[in-house]
Amino acid sequence: MSPTGQRVARMPDPFAYEQLQVNGTDITTAVAGEGEPLLLLHGYPQTHLVWRHVAPALAQRYTVVVTDLRGYGDSGKPAPDAEHTLYSKRALAEDQLAVMRHYGFERFGLVGHDRGARVAHRLTLDHPDAVTRLALLDIIPTRHLLTHVDHAMASAHFHWWFLAAGGGIPEGLLAAEPEFWIRAMTERLLAPGATIEPDVMTEYIRCFSDPATIAATCADYRAGAATDLDHDNASAEAGQKLAPPTLVLWGEASSFVAKGYEPMSVWDEYAADLRGTQLPGGHFLPEEIPARITQELLDFLS
Repeated sequence: MSPTGQRVARMPDPFAYEQLQVNGTDITTAVAGEGEPLLLLHGYPQTHLVWRHVAPALAQRYTVVVTDLRGYGDSGKPAPDAEHTLYSKRALAEDQLAVMRHYGFERFGLVGHDRGARVAHRLTLDHPDAVTRLALLDIIPTRHLLTHVDHAMASAHFHWWFLAAGGGIPEGLLAAEPEFWIRAMTERLLAPGATIEPDVMTEYIRCFSDPATIAATCADYRAGAATDLDHDNASAEAGQKLAPPTLVLWGEASSFVAKGYEPMSVWDEYAADLRGTQLPGGHFLPEEIPARITQELLDFLS
């Protein structure tokens, strides 16, 4: 459990929590349901609770596993390494693969939002036989994003460069005002009129107030611009594409995706079997329009 205290918000019943040790670190896990396995991965600066309104409905048809990524929530937070490998998407993906294998699942559906979608992307490239269907919410591939930088992109994604800065700069500044940072980063990316419940926001702030979380999540972004990009370039040079059926969803109010890219055209270069659509929301789709996300996933996964 994080040193910043006890959870103030939880997944609803019947989700049961477990702390699993995989690859030398603890991964917070909650599981419910029966049927084919399905793994849901969250993004920055959140936890598994991003799925609180979606996962219960999916669990009526699937065995749903939700986790906190390494470095996030109440999962373990090993000290970052200079080579940016411990928080590479490959390392985070290996954690998640080990979680699913712990439960006896060699093949499973996979859904990721934000950073979790980047982990899901890498997991599927590294272990294509493990993923039956893949859904990616409100992202553009890391490789495309970092090799197509203009003023609009840099403005929308300013935190990518800030969090990846060295010298302890982001860590020191975020530690001084963690609540301000979390509120500012979520509120600027929600669609107009959308909100997050106070207890859930308090939980996000609780987790992020841990200095180890701040260090780990900065390491996540440093890996994105270094080790992850190397891995993605190697996959592209090898002609590798996402093999399973792939669904991409994005919000019409998302400055990350809708306002800067043609998502289907971009993803067509990365996926062999692609479908997708724009939805009426901002960046945090599972929290803003959970009923629509649930239906889109049920239609795709069935």
